[in-house]
Amino acid sequence: MPLRALLRLVARFATPYRGTIAVVAGLQLVATLTALLLPSINADIIDRGVVLGDTRFILRQGGVMLGVSLVNVLVTVAAVYLGARTAMGFGRDVRSAVFARVADFSAREVAAFGAPSLITRNTNDVQQVQMTLMMSFTMLLSAPIMMVGGVIMALREDVGLSWLVAVAVPLLGVSVGMIALRMVPGFRAIQERIDRVNEVMRAQISGIRVVRAFVREEVERERFEQANRELTEAALFVGRWLSALFPVVNIVLNMSSVAVLWFGGVRVAQGAMEIGSLTAFLSYLMQILISVMMSTFVLMLLPRAAVSADRIVEVLDTEPSVAPPAVGVTTPPAGAERGLAFERVAFSYPGADHPVLQDVSFTVRPGETLAVVGSTGAGKSTLVGLIARLFDVTAGAVRLHGVDVRDYDPEALWARIGLVPQKAYLFSGTVASNLRYGKPDASEAEMWRALEVAQAAEFVREMPEGLEASIAQGGTNVSGGQRQRLAIARALVKRPEVYVFDDSFSALDVATDARLRAALRPHTREAITVIVAQRVSTIQDADQILVLEDGRVVGHGTHEELLARSATYREIVESQRQAEAA
Repeated sequence: MPLRALLRLVARFATPYRGTIAVVAGLQLVATLTALLLPSINADIIDRGVVLGDTRFILRQGGVMLGVSLVNVLVTVAAVYLGARTAMGFGRDVRSAVFARVADFSAREVAAFGAPSLITRNTNDVQQVQMTLMMSFTMLLSAPIMMVGGVIMALREDVGLSWLVAVAVPLLGVSVGMIALRMVPGFRAIQERIDRVNEVMRAQISGIRVVRAFVREEVERERFEQANRELTEAALFVGRWLSALFPVVNIVLNMSSVAVLWFGGVRVAQGAMEIGSLTAFLSYLMQILISVMMSTFVLMLLPRAAVSADRIVEVLDTEPSVAPPAVGVTTPPAGAERGLAFERVAFSYPGADHPVLQDVSFTVRPGETLAVVGSTGAGKSTLVGLIARLFDVTAGAVRLHGVDVRDYDPEALWARIGLVPQKAYLFSGTVASNLRYGKPDASEAEMWRALEVAQAAEFVREMPEGLEASIAQGGTNVSGGQRQRLAIARALVKRPEVYVFDDSFSALDVATDARLRAALRPHTREAITVIVAQRVSTIQDADQILVLEDGRVVGHGTHEELLARSATYREIVESQRQAEAA
């Protein structure tokens, strides 16, 4: 249940702040007690000062009243300040925990949640819980004290009107509770539809060039309008119930005031009650009902915060499918055979009818290059993802230097691998900050050397700031070919033991591709190199070529060997030759 998730989240992340919370509760207690004293002091001033004309008593009690008010103000400010700081710290810790959990997710978990939903959960959802916690520290702690203390003080003033308290408080509480319960499904719908708006918005911003190229602005605008309408409808559903909340509170408050004055006036006329006591009783009843109303503010946030907490806990409770070993290997055994080996590897996505890879075996030694070719959907990207352990094999084993990659400490494994993904991605910053991503202490000489090999030095030199030239998020301010070459240079700066190029030369023209491959050979002479490519000219000089079809190995050998004995490989070569001739 959402409320249980909220309690779990608070219990887990509010524990380090229990000392501060205790101080806040103490300050709220003092603030509430001083607020409860004020009507009683005011009643004394009326009954024993104003009615009797005792000016000295009025001044003396007035001074006491000012002193109590000053204490009330100071402790209230301190309580609100500490409560707000605690809530902000809680929100910071939850965001850090969610970020750390998502960072541990494999591609499988990220795809299951969706990037827009994960962003919403770590921003908007955390904000909802944080705001509720802050309101609880400033209102919810004092409200029960005020209600109980108000009832005691009201009865102290006059027991005869106590039935008004017994009627007004339950009436207000039941009314507010019924409205709040009906808002819960609306709050869940709001959070889910915020996910949808973020998803559509993110897709449109990322693909704006494609949208314009195909003149689909109107269609995309309609998609966004649909998502926006659904969010608006959910918000209006909640808003309609919310609009009934304050009139209900006002009606109960006003009816209670009228009832106190009506029946209290009768008791004053009968001599059963003094005017000051009537004033104090009215003040206490208002304090009680205002406390209920203050609790209402928190109750309004509570359903939405509970839904948000449920979504946050769902992320925190999801265990990554790629889990690190209890004691990870950091260094391969001294006598282990160096190289990368796939041993009868198979991989299937959860719920899939057919495996993506089946019975894949090969070995690549340091200094050798393995090229992987095949049609779209043959499993090439999945294969290279298994090397970096982006997901785990479902059968067989992937070994690096004799150690199963599942037994490596993740940091030790990734330090040995330089991956250039199929979709080159650059981070916002500069050329230098992107190149240093894998090696923070890389010198300028190392970066320029990597740029030279990646055939990127020329266009970087033409940038006014050179290595300090700005790079937009995703590398959108450089061309596709430049983005690929910078991504390749980033891997080269790292100087890993295993280079993995996942179709990383597709945006390069033939001449640049040839120059890059020629420069790459001496740079990767002692490393294991795995290249996924569509262009045969890119991989024909490889030591081994692996041909995949429907996840199976249908050819394995050199370029000449495969031309002689692999029909699939010959088809790929022949089709490219015909395309070039045309």
